[in-house]
Amino acid sequence: MQLSNKKIAGMLSAATCSLLGTSAQAEDDNWDVDTAVLYYDESDGRVSAFEPVISATRDLGDDESLTFKLVLDSLTGSSASGAVPSTQVQVFTRPSGDGSYRVEPNETPLDPSFKDTRLSFSMNWEKPVDRNNRRNLGFNFSHEYDFTSVSANAMWQHDTNQRNTTWSYGLNIEVDDIDPVGGPPEALTSMADQNKASGTEDRTIVDLLFGVTQVIDRSSLFQVNLSLSEADGYMTDPYKLVSVVDNTTGQPIDHLFEGRPDSRSRQSIYGKYKKMFANKNIFTASYRYMTDDWGIDSDTFDFNYRFALSNGYYIQPRFRWYQQTEADFYNYFLLPGETPSDASADYRLGEMEATTIGFKFGKDIDEQQAWSLRLELYEQTGEGSPSEAFGQLAQQDLYPDVEATIVQFNYSFRF
Repeated sequence: MQLSNKKIAGMLSAATCSLLGTSAQAEDDNWDVDTAVLYYDESDGRVSAFEPVISATRDLGDDESLTFKLVLDSLTGSSASGAVPSTQVQVFTRPSGDGSYRVEPNETPLDPSFKDTRLSFSMNWEKPVDRNNRRNLGFNFSHEYDFTSVSANAMWQHDTNQRNTTWSYGLNIEVDDIDPVGGPPEALTSMADQNKASGTEDRTIVDLLFGVTQVIDRSSLFQVNLSLSEADGYMTDPYKLVSVVDNTTGQPIDHLFEGRPDSRSRQSIYGKYKKMFANKNIFTASYRYMTDDWGIDSDTFDFNYRFALSNGYYIQPRFRWYQQTEADFYNYFLLPGETPSDASADYRLGEMEATTIGFKFGKDIDEQQAWSLRLELYEQTGEGSPSEAFGQLAQQDLYPDVEATIVQFNYSFRF
């Protein structure tokens, strides 16, 4: 349910790969099939995800192709609710309002009923218009038990400078329908009152992308993308809470449903450099800067180097570093009498850093088959002892680290 322009950005990968001489789609009347299975597991019994993916591209001749992609996500485990820990036992009502769960003293409140299953289907049609112009049209449908999303996207690419420069213009329109378990709660009302409305909520997201990919020489290129995103509608996470604490002891005395603004504007700029060496090693570096009207600014650096080994094998170490500032309405907790228009304690909106370190090992078996195995370790950190903490809160970790292991296996073939 995060806002992104991944659908548009994905269309650029074919152009990027082809400029380096590696085909991103079939070159004859065959199917190119990519399959993958991803497993994501957070420590301490938090969220686990299992995601099989299959993508198939059919060459229609004359550089025209159709791509179909099917994704199935299954998430289970315990998710941080946003409530603060306490030196006392806490009891929380489940989102459905039926039953409750218990959190032991000095433990981060985690909702153990967290689960989700997502089925996503997408298709893209790429077709040259003439020698220097291509268009790409796409459609995506995604459904979860409490969320449905439909989107359509379009990309136009224009080559200049003897086809060494590619200009890209993309548009994505997404319509989401949110149907929370138990109904959408009224923002900043007490969880104890279960003040929820019947029916569903919705939002609309419009993404624009402007990009240029420049061939530097026969073995290197540089790409720059500018992305703009406008979202309007229901932006709140209906399952997240923010605690109200006693202004002397710091003990939680109430838990409110969070509330977020009903719109979000985001802008980002992304740059990537790719270089293939004479020994077939490939170096890739990228940087993204994002800013929005919620007060979040972020930086993302991503580096990988693919070492070509013998007999078609390769190994590709990777390092990624991410940091962001906190949203204007992010609060570790609220005090009695505070009445902000928006407030959230969701750690994903807080100030944080995240590091991903790992590698991919694989083999290009022949022109028809390839496989790879990716293993990465992820760590997210924030300020667990903020200066505003007092009373029993000063003894608690208000932003516990999140550590996760990521394993992904890919197998590609042509028939």
